[in-house]
Amino acid sequence: MTDETPRRLSFTDHPASVGETYLEHMGVAFSFGGRLLVAGLACLAHGVFPFLFTKTGSRTVGELHERMVANRVRHGARAAGRETAEAAPHR
Repeated sequence: MTDETPRRLSFTDHPASVGETYLEHMGVAFSFGGRLLVAGLACLAHGVFPFLFTKTGSRTVGELHERMVANRVRHGARAAGRETAEAAPHR
């Protein structure tokens, strides 16, 4: 047997790592998910009717990517400081 304890599931670790509370993170994730669902439906329609939604999927992915990168930059200093401290060797 090992003395390792199982990793505790946390609803706040990841949101905190990106500078958000649990509820803020849920809102952002729901927003991204909703946009992706709509874009996915547009892509399915485009597959059947190639003259419809010719740029919807790629435009949505690009906009969401930019939004995610902007969020990282906005919260990056706080998260980067934490990551640097965690990655540094302990003395």
